[in-house]
Amino acid sequence: MSTRRAFLVSTTAALSATALPAVPAWAAAPAGAAAPVPDSLGIPLADVLLIGGTVAPGPDGRPACWNVSTGAPAHLNAIDPATGDVLVSAPLPGADGAWATAAAPDGSVYVGSYGNGGRLYRWRGGATAEDLGVPVPGETFVWRLAVDADGKVWGGGSPNGHLFRYDPDTGAVEDFGRPLADQTYVKSLACAGGRVYSGAYSQARIAEFDPATRTFTELPKPPGLPSVEGQSVYDIDIHDGRLYARMGSAFPGPMFVYDLAARAWTDEIPDAHGLNISPPDADGAVYLIQQSELRRYDPATRQLTGTGLTFTGRVQNARSIGWAELGLPDYPGTSLVGTLWRGAMFRYNPQTGAYATVESQVRRDEPIEILALGAGGRGTVYAGGFLNGGLAAVDTRTGTPDFHRFSQIESLLRGSDGSLWIGTYPEARLYRYEPGGTWSSPEYSPGPEGTPDNPERAYTLKEHVQMRAKALVEVGGKIVMGTVPDGDRLGGAIAVYDPASGELEVTRHVVEDESVFALAAAGGVVYGGCSVTGGLSTTPPTRESGAVFAWHVRGRRKLWELVPEVGADTVTAVAIGPDRKLWGIAGNTVFAISPHARKVVRRFTVGAGRGGGDLAVLGRHLYASIDGNGIYRVDPWSRKPPVLVVEHAHRRLTAHLDGRLYFSDGAELYRVDPRDHTAGGGDD
Repeated sequence: MSTRRAFLVSTTAALSATALPAVPAWAAAPAGAAAPVPDSLGIPLADVLLIGGTVAPGPDGRPACWNVSTGAPAHLNAIDPATGDVLVSAPLPGADGAWATAAAPDGSVYVGSYGNGGRLYRWRGGATAEDLGVPVPGETFVWRLAVDADGKVWGGGSPNGHLFRYDPDTGAVEDFGRPLADQTYVKSLACAGGRVYSGAYSQARIAEFDPATRTFTELPKPPGLPSVEGQSVYDIDIHDGRLYARMGSAFPGPMFVYDLAARAWTDEIPDAHGLNISPPDADGAVYLIQQSELRRYDPATRQLTGTGLTFTGRVQNARSIGWAELGLPDYPGTSLVGTLWRGAMFRYNPQTGAYATVESQVRRDEPIEILALGAGGRGTVYAGGFLNGGLAAVDTRTGTPDFHRFSQIESLLRGSDGSLWIGTYPEARLYRYEPGGTWSSPEYSPGPEGTPDNPERAYTLKEHVQMRAKALVEVGGKIVMGTVPDGDRLGGAIAVYDPASGELEVTRHVVEDESVFALAAAGGVVYGGCSVTGGLSTTPPTRESGAVFAWHVRGRRKLWELVPEVGADTVTAVAIGPDRKLWGIAGNTVFAISPHARKVVRRFTVGAGRGGGDLAVLGRHLYASIDGNGIYRVDPWSRKPPVLVVEHAHRRLTAHLDGRLYFSDGAELYRVDPRDHTAGGGDD
């Protein structure tokens, strides 16, 4: 498909919001009102996802594949590499998952979590893991752990990027601060020779820490790396005095080899997958996944040799990799073993050349948090998953889901022709799915051989350094996407795609240095709600308030922008109301803008928490999701304040033509009919 891209720059001056008199805050339901009770439609998305892992002794002393599976809570699993049986499945209370898993010489296995304040856990036998608490207050995500020769545990995380050490003998934690003053993510970590090496996320820079002198020294940039800006040291491994640093992302990138003694970079391995490489074999060679194949790398000769064991799909990273005696035919002595992200195991025997990929018995029904909701046709609501990803078409009458493995889904839009448009993370990719066709995704879940791709990828915004497809809207037969940039950057984009011609126009900085979080459309104009945030939560913003803009699609130009609520950093939602006004949410403010007058004409203060949320239109009302626990009805023709009609924890909200609202709470999907809210003389 040929694609033409145009880069447009708007110089339209920003318009400031018009000051309005204070409007009464939200109202509780009128006396005598019967609040509608939401119905649970169950959990539409469930699968397995293994992230952090290592090969280390299991409960019987023999090598096992240790992995953390995401869930509520996450579990630390030990898998028998010969049989696939689960030997240990220890819950990690409060944790959603973990990238960081490391084994200590005394047989302990440590886990650094996310989703519950970045906690440290330890397994020392049995069915449970010990919660050691938050090692560094303020760090909400522990990205990597490593154990030094003395058995001390080192870790690093975000959003502050501190390096810490846990002493298992005393239980003491020492915080050493940031390895690099301006880098707020410690993404990778390894210990060797009494030193600790950490890799940064937003820039491909590596710091060496000497605990004796408590000093950090930055290693030189690899000579084959054109720039460190926007790069990441995604993985670090150290074996036999050589540091292996893979740059990039979860997808293939260059791996550079550094001789620690010579203090020099010695080689580059292109197109290497993560997340780890194996310990050396008897001859000093290591194994890694490179160009979709398990390959042997000899650092002495700098030669790569294929094994014949190949991998398919978009994600081909080893979640654990190491050596074990399997006691299986064709696998004499020690074999290389490991796990993959969807619970499969791989094995390879260097003596016989035998290899296989087999399924493990790790649990496969872990609930997946709903990140995106979209109304389908009659009797269907679509749910898209966070992290694990996945798409489910849910029967609105029975709650029965039709689930398929897929990427992390950020946004969903049912097109005017009945197709489903899917915006995904990473690389802000757009897919078109035909619900009447056979599902077949070569990247995640292939259909029968010869089946056409469905969903079919329309484009990726990788070259435009965009990461998250936050919003989708259709206007004049074209699909418009709003995005958040990649890495330590500011400046989202709108991408206007014509399905008929394949033409794509990408415009960054529609609002200078702001990401595009929400979209609405009317009369050939796209309206966007923006955020001052960038690709990372720690990217310093240059603006104080999220803006709203209007973009003329055919004219390819910005008509205006304004700030609806000074001090609110994000406009989380915009929608065209029944009154043809542009409605939105910024913090705890629900506002209406007259597109003709280009000013705010209505403003309500709603809720008292963190604010933000979705907007849904049903009939003559709008419904605003605020604070993650309240859904308020807004009458656009009345001066009465919004009315709280549903009080329930939730993340996403959408409306369906069946007259009901659908919302998510974690992994669970709910349905509610707001017409059941009989107010006895209220605003109906």
